[in-house]
Amino acid sequence: MIAVARVSRLLVKLRGRWLNPPEWVGWVDEPAAGYPMRAVPTKGDPVRELGRRTLTNLYNERPWWLVDAHRALDAAVAKPYCWTADISETSALRELLELNSTRD
Repeated sequence: MIAVARVSRLLVKLRGRWLNPPEWVGWVDEPAAGYPMRAVPTKGDPVRELGRRTLTNLYNERPWWLVDAHRALDAAVAKPYCWTADISETSALRELLELNSTRD
């Protein structure tokens, strides 16, 4: 499961880099304690472009790096089950149901 965590962290990092490019944003603390830092636009006027950078738009565009990251995550999740990396969602659900139904 270490591989799944590693690949998941990479996916989150890549998406975060796309959503909030470091050359466009800075990070500030929220006024209330316990909340994560908030991205704020920096130099120039990236506000309009940042507004277009949503997860929906990213997944609609499906750039190659995102597809590759998801393939790596699929492979990392499939490996402990001895499944092929390209197992269909239906087959994976069927296999999981089988595994869970045979437990005492």
